[in-house]
Amino acid sequence: MSTTTTTAGPDLAAIKTRQQATWASGDYSAMATRIVPMAERLVDAADLVAGSRVLDVACGSGNAAIAAARLGCRVTGLDYVPSLLDRGRERAAAERLAVDFVEGDAEALPFGDGTFDAVTSVVGAMFAPDHARTAAEMLRVCRPGGRIALASWTPEGFIGDLFRLVGSYAPPPAGLRSPMLWGTEGHLGEMFGDAVQWTHRRTHFVFRFASARELADVFVGVYGPTLKLVDALGPERGAQFTEDLAALATRHDRRGDGGAIACPSEYLESVGVRR
Repeated sequence: MSTTTTTAGPDLAAIKTRQQATWASGDYSAMATRIVPMAERLVDAADLVAGSRVLDVACGSGNAAIAAARLGCRVTGLDYVPSLLDRGRERAAAERLAVDFVEGDAEALPFGDGTFDAVTSVVGAMFAPDHARTAAEMLRVCRPGGRIALASWTPEGFIGDLFRLVGSYAPPPAGLRSPMLWGTEGHLGEMFGDAVQWTHRRTHFVFRFASARELADVFVGVYGPTLKLVDALGPERGAQFTEDLAALATRHDRRGDGGAIACPSEYLESVGVRR
């Protein structure tokens, strides 16, 4: 008689709860402010139409939502971290832009089928643990003929290396798919299938700091994944991680003179038409 052994997959609900706490820690909006140009480039590449209905998934403090509102779109920004939504509301109010910021889950979007003319996400939806479900929800709420526009860090870039460094200190749960897969054409093709006709472009955002050590200190101070890791590691190992992060930034620095750094991080800009 043969015995069949099944291996349970990762507990995605528990992982999501931990992720929510991670992104709520520190001050992600301080990091998001640095990458505003990524959102500006994406909404321009998507050629969003004034008056169109746009959903920004995992919007954080509102970079892409606000960029789309500046184009005259009717925008909803969704995220599961209330403090980031509050910051987004402050930013939109300061610019006198009408953006509806809604608390919600990228894996269970609280909108009807085909509600939006365009769906965007800038390094946000990629971090939802259930990739297939997140993609399916984005497809569901986007009308046929609408646009889906994504900016996702690639595995090969600086942020990809950063997450590998994090994983060397605290390995991710077994079976959890890397968020960096969203930065690959093949994975997007696998998730969205024939429902989207994509145009992809690999490009870079350049992190600029006065030194590699300043980059490490800022990431450890405000960026949830690295902040929570250092807190968990304790003083000695946390200090070693910070040194390793500074060394990683030095390796990626394109200036290479030991002073102020310019650290390119590759990301995949993907704009598609919903069939």
